[in-house]
Amino acid sequence: MLGYDGRTCRSGTKESMSNEQTIRRFYDAFAKLDADTMAACYAPDAIFDDEAFSLRGAREIGGMWKMLCTGTQAKGAAVWKLSYRDVQADTRTGQAHWDAHYLFSATGRIVDNSIDSRFTFTPEGLIATQRDRFDFWRWSRQALGAPGLLLGWSPMLKKKVRATAAANLATFLARTS
Repeated sequence: MLGYDGRTCRSGTKESMSNEQTIRRFYDAFAKLDADTMAACYAPDAIFDDEAFSLRGAREIGGMWKMLCTGTQAKGAAVWKLSYRDVQADTRTGQAHWDAHYLFSATGRIVDNSIDSRFTFTPEGLIATQRDRFDFWRWSRQALGAPGLLLGWSPMLKKKVRATAAANLATFLARTS
């Protein structure tokens, strides 16, 4: 396995690096907006799902983190804060809770989001799947204002947010490829 160089997720052997350490390295990198280290924590064929994205493969997942981190660094680094807790993992699965305080760049509104993550891991200790869950209606009220308050409960708004997120990621990946 590759040694840790600031852009890889794992170091040493499976015996010396636990899946819990992978989760901690991932969130430590996220707190620093280090998308390269975050991306290195995923297996090449990883799957990521949350309320805004449904992604397949390290290219899409790494691209999402790069897009979000780059946007935060450009427009909202002064307010960015991430904390995490309740990290647990065994040889196959893991979980964590994280809280993000950030500027939603599309509207310039401050968001405090509370997320629960569940993971599965490859035998090599890379993230195979990540499923993030948060209260979409709560998020949409903060991020979108009145439209989120009025429609945040509706599948229509969630579908619109997912379509916009997918289009933004496709544009970002096309520019960075």
